[in-house]
Amino acid sequence: MIFDLRIYTFKPGMQNAWLAMYEKHAYPVQLRYLGKPVVFTTTEVGPLNQVIHLWAYADQAEREAKRNAMQQDPEWQAYLKMNAEAGYMEHMENRILRSTSFSPL
Repeated sequence: MIFDLRIYTFKPGMQNAWLAMYEKHAYPVQLRYLGKPVVFTTTEVGPLNQVIHLWAYADQAEREAKRNAMQQDPEWQAYLKMNAEAGYMEHMENRILRSTSFSPL
C-alpha cells in the first residue's frame, strides 16, 4: 500500500475560504474518483495555515489511474481553474509514502 500525503499552506486568513471552496467544488469529485481520504486535517500547532490530507492506494498504478481519470472530469477542471484564480494557496507539497510490513494501515 502507498499513501499520497498532501500538505497545502495558505496565505494568512485564506485557509477557511479555501476549505469552503474545496468542500463544495472539489471534495465531491474526489470522492467519486479517489474514495474517502484516510485523514483530512488542519494544523493547530507548528506551521499554521496548513491543510494536510492523506489518500491510500494499493500501489502507484492505482493512484495514477484514479488521478488521471479525475483530471479528465470537467468539474475537476473547473475547480482547478477556480482554485488558481482564488489565489489562496502559498505552497503545495506532495509525498508518496510506502507502508511498512508492520504498519497498521
